[in-house]
Amino acid sequence: MRSGRALLGRTRLLVRAKLPPVAVDAVLTAALLFATAGLAHRDLAGSPSLVVFQWLLLIPLVWRRRAPLAVFGVMAAVAFLQWLVGAALPADVALLIALYTVAAQSSRRRTLLAVAVLELGTLLAASTWATHGRTTQSFVALSAMVIAAAVTGVNMRTRRAYLAALEDRAGRLERERDQRAQLAVAGERARIAREMHDIVTHNLSVMVALADGAVFAQERHPQKAAAAMRQVSATGRQAITDMRRFLGVLRADEPDALRHPMPGIAQLEPLAEQVRAAGLPTRLSVGGDPTVANAAAQLTVYRLVQEALTNTLKHAPAGTRAEVRVRCSPASLHVDVTDDGPATTAPGPPSGHGIAGMRERAAAYGGQLDAGPLPDGGWRVSAELTLIPRQDANAPQDGPALRDPLRDRPRAGDGAL
Repeated sequence: MRSGRALLGRTRLLVRAKLPPVAVDAVLTAALLFATAGLAHRDLAGSPSLVVFQWLLLIPLVWRRRAPLAVFGVMAAVAFLQWLVGAALPADVALLIALYTVAAQSSRRRTLLAVAVLELGTLLAASTWATHGRTTQSFVALSAMVIAAAVTGVNMRTRRAYLAALEDRAGRLERERDQRAQLAVAGERARIAREMHDIVTHNLSVMVALADGAVFAQERHPQKAAAAMRQVSATGRQAITDMRRFLGVLRADEPDALRHPMPGIAQLEPLAEQVRAAGLPTRLSVGGDPTVANAAAQLTVYRLVQEALTNTLKHAPAGTRAEVRVRCSPASLHVDVTDDGPATTAPGPPSGHGIAGMRERAAAYGGQLDAGPLPDGGWRVSAELTLIPRQDANAPQDGPALRDPLRDRPRAGDGAL
């Protein structure tokens, strides 16, 4: 008995050590052999045939996880032969372990089949070996053990399936988290690319125009050439400031990010002055109260106007005039940039990303951007940004419905564009 308990304790240690299942089952089988042999040592000593039954009932347990139903069938057949010869052994408890394994690893139909076979065996055993008048009590007791083994196995199978579902769900959530992180990184890269495009392209276009003007004026009007070069220097410094300010937002240890806010509608006048200095006469008109819009919406308006004026400055011929109109209301921001260049004026080659970037900025606020030539010549860029959420289209409403930029924007964190 003591040796059997010691082997059972070693079996638990092997399970905790995560050894191969066959090794664990081999140790369990050895423990059961020693334990049941100790209980029936007198009967086994006088009958070699019982020793054979002892081994045949227990040895198949080594492969119980590889072929649960086959192992149970072999053990049930051995038990039936044991009943035919009229020999009762403690090793019959191995049938309960085999039934548990079938219930834990096989389907419900196979579990019911194994339960039915073992119930038939308990009926035969109770009717043969029960004491006089206690056949029913013995059958009920044996049936209770059979049902307990089957229920325990089913519960174990359900628990394993639940844990497998949790692991699968955790894996899917981890993959979705990684995908969201990748999408966020891609969106952030696109946002940085758009901002850098606007900052670099606009300022370089202004600097090129000023430098060309200085070259033409250096002989006849040296003062104007010097003024143009000073403006080139000022524009370059402004570009460096804008880039450091933008990149400073991405760095937590950058103090300039706290001292230099992002540009908004209030900075449109300096932008217009910069474009005028580059040779594009520009008229600016701002209507309404710009403070009704948050900083992100104002930055979007500034970038739209900056990109539109940069395109006009690069592609419109000399003598072209531009006009910028911004209308602010609690519900929306309307931006309209036009020029009076020839009808063939285009905002850039088809492969450019300027208009595509402007459309993405407008879409972030539930708006649309229209860009194209005017019937009488020139080019127009028009956009409307929605500031108040729209009501549900199916719900009754008293006034015009407005879209929600936070709900309908294409990617999270892109409202600042």
